Amino acid sequence: MPTKRSPRKGSLQFWPRKRASKLLPRVNWDAIKGSKGLKGFICYKAGMLSCHVKDKTPNSMTKDKKIAIPITLLECPPMRIFSVRFYKNGKVVSEILSDSIDKELKHKIKFPKKKGKNIEEIKGYDDLRVIAYSQVKKTGIKKSPDILEIGLAGSVEEKLTFVKEHLNKDISISEVFEKGQVVDFHGLTKGKGFQGPVKRFGIQLRQHKSEKGRRRAGSIGPWHPAYVTFRVPLPGQLGMFTRVILNSKIVNIGKGEGKIKNIKNYGSINTDYIIVYGSVQGPSKRALMAAAPLRETKKQKKKDFEFIGLVR
Repeated sequence: MPTKRSPRKGSLQFWPRKRASKLLPRVNWDAIKGSKGLKGFICYKAGMLSCHVKDKTPNSMTKDKKIAIPITLLECPPMRIFSVRFYKNGKVVSEILSDSIDKELKHKIKFPKKKGKNIEEIKGYDDLRVIAYSQVKKTGIKKSPDILEIGLAGSVEEKLTFVKEHLNKDISISEVFEKGQVVDFHGLTKGKGFQGPVKRFGIQLRQHKSEKGRRRAGSIGPWHPAYVTFRVPLPGQLGMFTRVILNSKIVNIGKGEGKIKNIKNYGSINTDYIIVYGSVQGPSKRALMAAAPLRETKKQKKKDFEFIGLVR
């Protein structure tokens, strides 16, 4: 008989399995190389649909043919810069607030009483980033904007030029990403609450005549040492975990303007949107950070689709 193998269930790379503390996760912008301007953009998942495209991928079996592919629709309302942070040796040395800030942010952030310096007056820094927020009230989902620190691409001079050009102005998704580009999605998965070890870790069901339940581990440890190790699959929280979907292909970028309506559990697309190939994490209306790719793959980069229309 072959040797019976039973590999451990569940990855310890994702540990501890508990709910994330915030809806938009922190991103390591130093590890990401963007092409221009902002390295990321806040977007909201509308849902999954299908669309017709013309496959132009080299050496593809369906090249120059009309095919239907699964896609995810994400609404991307314009963003604004809340403040600019200046760094020296990895520490914040100064911060400048924008002049025009939405009133909804006053319920989330305490504003300083004194106005800071001008950008031209700040010296002796080696990096700068922006604190940006989404104008989500334009979508109709909610009023309170999401805010996060976002890195900038290019040299220090190019970053400073971008900040000066876009301070107190709307930044659209088309200024950050373009059609055919590959992006990563940082965000939280769908929350499933308290679940057992079969669903949580994928352990096998026990024999139907087993004692003390079928949907549990056969043994949670020996008598001595008399404790349960953290590696034992036990019931607990499932979902609401921070995950990253790598290398999603942007099939199309467009303006909603009420053209796409009646999406299940979401509604209508009123602002800019992007269509990406495949699925991304989270339920409808979940805020996600679309970021420049951490490690771009040739397989995803060479895919080329000519967008024809949505399948409704």
